[in-house]
Amino acid sequence: MEEMLSEKVAMVTGGASGIGRATSLAMARAGAAVVVADLDGTGAERVADEIVAQGYRATGVRMDASKEADIKAAIEAAVDRFGGLDILHNNAAASSPSLMNRDCDIVSMDAEVWDEAFAVNLRGPMLGCKYAIPEMLKRGGGAIINTSSASGLAGDLARPAYGASKGGLNTLTRYVATLYGKQNIRCNAIAPGVIQTPALAANISREEIEIYERSHLTPSLGRPEDIASVAVFLASPAAAFVTGQIISVDGGLLIHHPAYAEFLKRSGG
Repeated sequence: MEEMLSEKVAMVTGGASGIGRATSLAMARAGAAVVVADLDGTGAERVADEIVAQGYRATGVRMDASKEADIKAAIEAAVDRFGGLDILHNNAAASSPSLMNRDCDIVSMDAEVWDEAFAVNLRGPMLGCKYAIPEMLKRGGGAIINTSSASGLAGDLARPAYGASKGGLNTLTRYVATLYGKQNIRCNAIAPGVIQTPALAANISREEIEIYERSHLTPSLGRPEDIASVAVFLASPAAAFVTGQIISVDGGLLIHHPAYAEFLKRSGG
């Protein structure tokens, strides 16, 4: 992927850990100057320092993805520091254990849980697009990548607010691609399966992880780098004819017969 993003400027939200950290590193190694944005400002700066230590360009900024002023300021920081913006990876998500544990079922859920999930997972990316697209147009176009989820493509027994917000993000992806395609703005989403991140460890028990492991077709669960490599591709000229797509990077989680895991267990697989 070396130099696939040469001379480009990228901003990655939720960049302090997990998929965001991996994508920030991957885009820097591909040649982009990277603005690492995260609610954890210290963590964002730490990832930026890690990138700089490897000989690449980066800066870290604190950004609350639920606050319009923060998103606007982060994009302005990218323009001020590196001269413009070409790539936006809307990756930040509301995934704290305190929120996810209350995202239970529709009858029991507090409305505030729904509002918080949508504020970060859907309103945040919309505002990112709102302020990034004008800067991209100044440079002749750009690429937006949204981190969706397998939860936005299928129903489940828990976390309906999270899943619904990601389903809305898929629709937003298609609308941005449609509205701005002729102006050379591409917009795609990646729908990960279960990825081994700090958020996964904080929210999912070992027993639940084992269930997910049986339900994926790959020998193991995904790594943040698996998502990062696809994000770099979608941001690059190699994906010039790819837009409006929801790309599942899920180890086959959603493509098999629903009884697959049970039959595999019965056969000793």
